[in-house]
Amino acid sequence: MKEPIWLELNVVLALHDRLLAEHGGPEGLRDLGLLESALARPRQAFSYSHPDLALLATTYVAGILRNHPFVDGNKRTGFMAGYIFLARNNLQLTASESAAAQSVLALAAGDLTEEAFADWLRNNTEPR
Repeated sequence: MKEPIWLELNVVLALHDRLLAEHGGPEGLRDLGLLESALARPRQAFSYSHPDLALLATTYVAGILRNHPFVDGNKRTGFMAGYIFLARNNLQLTASESAAAQSVLALAAGDLTEEAFADWLRNNTEPR
């Protein structure tokens, strides 16, 4: 697999701001280092094992969910970061908004592993 198109820090920060403007919540980045760490995970995974796009998207989602770099909106931002990563790499999500929300909440609660979430993405994406 060729190297994917990665998400830049400024894109994720703008995404977070937009989501808060649309859906509400306290603004603020709680810890820049935790966000940078979450955004580095997919690149590290790619350099060691060349996983597929679903697993790389999952590492964006899970990294933001688990690191909680923002004051609010971590689940929304994490999911949308994964969604945008897939779109930038020519995959589109086919699942309903409700199904996506349930899967993200299950991942955040620890009821769904990262591998299971990646499987869910594989089953709910198609080429653009």
